[in-house]
Amino acid sequence: MGISGNVKVKNGKYRLNGEFHSASPNMPIRNEDEGWRLMGVTNPRALTHIHMYGGEAVFFESLSRRKIFGTRCDNLNCEFSGTVYLPFRIFCPDCLNRNTVVDLTEVCRDTATIHTFMICERSGAFNTLEKPIKFINVEFEGVATILMSYLSAGEPGIGERVVPIFRILEPTYTIVDLSWVPEGTPGESLPEGFAY
Repeated sequence: MGISGNVKVKNGKYRLNGEFHSASPNMPIRNEDEGWRLMGVTNPRALTHIHMYGGEAVFFESLSRRKIFGTRCDNLNCEFSGTVYLPFRIFCPDCLNRNTVVDLTEVCRDTATIHTFMICERSGAFNTLEKPIKFINVEFEGVATILMSYLSAGEPGIGERVVPIFRILEPTYTIVDLSWVPEGTPGESLPEGFAY
């Protein structure tokens, strides 16, 4: 197997280097109840999915810098001009004009509450969060949308005040770099690699 794949952009073009797909040897699947009769084979394959962020890149990169960006419609001809969105929306869903990026870090620190929650004992494939996962829907003052995230400490409760924490060591540049804890949680109780 060669070098794991990586991607860079140069002169406005994506430059791919290394291997993005690899195959492993098939392994027989046998039925031990029937004298190890062959039933099939595994067909293991590894692939790298290249996911481009485009206009959302500023949101994901800002998380490692302890910032939360949302967007706002500033089109004065839009019926919903001034509407603020988190999660990040590049375009206004009503007028389809490009939204303005706005820093919502302080709004999140000062007004975040749990709208609703669910606790999952199991998760789908490729999940990296520790189980049980305490999924929370977070609402903010002055923001029209609700953000789905997860609680890293304590127990969730509807209406509970929470504050954001950020993965600052070895960020993944995905949404799991942002998590929440109940207001007043001591810094030493945060997960490794996270900070206020």
